[in-house]
Amino acid sequence: MSGQSKGQVIGYARVSATDQNLGRQMKALDGCDRVFADKLSGKNTDRVQLQEMLRYVREGDTLRVTSPDRLARSTRDLLAMVEELKGRGVAVEFLDNPALNTDTPQGEFMLTILGAVAQLERSVIRERQMEGIALAKVDGKYDKGVRLTAEQIAEARKKVDSGVPKAAVARELGISRQTLYTALSGAGRYAEVVS
Repeated sequence: MSGQSKGQVIGYARVSATDQNLGRQMKALDGCDRVFADKLSGKNTDRVQLQEMLRYVREGDTLRVTSPDRLARSTRDLLAMVEELKGRGVAVEFLDNPALNTDTPQGEFMLTILGAVAQLERSVIRERQMEGIALAKVDGKYDKGVRLTAEQIAEARKKVDSGVPKAAVARELGISRQTLYTALSGAGRYAEVVS
């Protein structure tokens, strides 16, 4: 399958529910030097065997997976993972979708197209969000008020000045770090609160 002659062929399998069976994928991956398999759904960081496989593969290896959806849960995750593996000299083969294999010009082309589609999708979603916010503002329905009082900002400033990391202060207040930075600098809506 792979044009590479050195390295191992590493398999990865995943089922997305405890009642699903890995049998079909394991049979398809028969002949791999080593197979990693996750049996529960979860974010990529929650998939222990996926993370173990990513640490295990080396330059010259080929990662073999039955289909792209077994490797990643979204197009964005798939592209990021494939790019990372390619950068490390690891080829990726999809048994059910050989047109996406990274060791062929056609596979490179298809992955580039997928990347462009994913980028377009993100842009369209962002544009729709901005349009929705603009319409809500016109209707007076979108008023993102300040999240912190002047007292909370003063207390946060004391903590930061005493060496407490801003991320910890933001967590404690239940706000994002960006909101904390804005409040501490007295920018935007916080200009009135701080002054």
